[in-house]
Amino acid sequence: MNLTAGLRRAASFRSTTTALVAGELRLTHGELLDRVSRLASSLRKLGVGPGDRIAVLAVNGNHYVECYFAALWAGGVAVPVNSRFSLAEIIEQVRDAEPTVLICDGIFLENAVQVMEACSSLTALVAASGGQGLPRTHDYEALVAEAAACEDALRSGDDLACIFYTGGTTGKAKGVMLSHRNLWVNAIVTSMSFGFGELTVALHAGPLFHLGAGARVYTTSLMGGQHVVIPRFTPSDVLEAIARHKVTVATFVPTMLGMILQLPDLDRYDLSSLKLITYGASPMPEAVLGECLHRFPGIRFAQSYGMTELSPVATILGPDDHLPSAPRHRLRSAGRPIVSAEVRIADADDREVKRGEVGEIQVRGPMVMMGYWRQPELTAKALQGGWMHTGDSGYFDDDGYLYVSDRIKDMIITGGENVYSIEVENAVGSHPEVLQCAVIAIPHPKWGEAVHAVVVRRPGSSLSVADIIAHCRAVIADYKCPRSIEFRDDPLPLSSANKVNKEALRKPHWDGHARRVN
Repeated sequence: MNLTAGLRRAASFRSTTTALVAGELRLTHGELLDRVSRLASSLRKLGVGPGDRIAVLAVNGNHYVECYFAALWAGGVAVPVNSRFSLAEIIEQVRDAEPTVLICDGIFLENAVQVMEACSSLTALVAASGGQGLPRTHDYEALVAEAAACEDALRSGDDLACIFYTGGTTGKAKGVMLSHRNLWVNAIVTSMSFGFGELTVALHAGPLFHLGAGARVYTTSLMGGQHVVIPRFTPSDVLEAIARHKVTVATFVPTMLGMILQLPDLDRYDLSSLKLITYGASPMPEAVLGECLHRFPGIRFAQSYGMTELSPVATILGPDDHLPSAPRHRLRSAGRPIVSAEVRIADADDREVKRGEVGEIQVRGPMVMMGYWRQPELTAKALQGGWMHTGDSGYFDDDGYLYVSDRIKDMIITGGENVYSIEVENAVGSHPEVLQCAVIAIPHPKWGEAVHAVVVRRPGSSLSVADIIAHCRAVIADYKCPRSIEFRDDPLPLSSANKVNKEALRKPHWDGHARRVN
């Protein structure tokens, strides 16, 4: 159960076939293995030892894919940094992970320099472009060119492979520790479910700092397939990459698919190579899915449900369930558990409930995380009784299909990004003219859910919507900032426990919707 094994296998049997395409760059399996090994050798010379962390702050590119493997080859741990975070949030994440080396591209070089100054654990910055003359900074390509290849550290099994950061209900980001075993099992099981193999050409369009996109990197290489990487998602870039590089499988969040469908010249792109689209990270609006099935009749569709803590997949709604002959109501489900996962529905006392009853979705199996980085109490709570407590509520139907009905955790999923209400409430509430604040999810036709703030101003305040949004943008990432703000003169409603009654605040926005998450 070693995540670099696929590189060695592909280089042995398919050395001269294409392994990675990024822009005009094409690497064979042999060349990719060589570059990974040389980069790993340089990382060791920069002080990376067994279990040390290597942070990556960059847009998608060949460097990102190489770092996913070189960090492990060197014996270290990959820590993708959310580049959409504000600088303050990036620094907080890096300080928590305490990496030895930070790898960046030219786009984030300025931020990386400030991170280096703020984080004492960092001993070296590796820049894919720029950086000449900066202290403790090394050129990425020079390190690859000048180093000799080294032997793989061969960390495997329960050795820590990656730390992916997610938001938290306390407002503090949590580092999810995933082992080689966790990610290997996910890769093998999803490959079996989707039919991946040596002929797979996988498009990486989502940000690789997210596990939803990053896991597909390991899956593709373990199967000996080909990576096609684009820097960031735009509908036209995605379709051009599919047509040009004969992509066979692509993964999107529902928002991306909605944007693709809106392209006026969609029909001019040659998508004949595309065999499968997988989607996840947030529920698919039925109207969008229906149009996808109509517009792309020759493409199979599959949904994955899970979370970072599950490496990330727990259930799959397979291609057969998307066929016209399948029961239509199943398209509203999250599918059935994958072969490596046990999934149950439990009540507040962790007792399994009857089929059809709503409770918390809980999962156990070899894909469940090792725990939260340096947060043992939070780990024990999340993994109580050996089951991962997802914080989602749902139920199973009589055929074993899982339906997600609501979110127990106070979290908003907007355009596939997780936003915890407490993070936004802390930001809004830190404005001196805000007396009370509650943040909720409201339905949005494009993003699925949108961040909505309900605010009570202090007496005499003339605080405006623009004032609050500008204040938030200074302290949290833009995608976390409220997209709408509602001012109230009366105090916020309270529950019987004297907590803000968010259900009462949500109700007017969600009336008429089948479920309370979107």
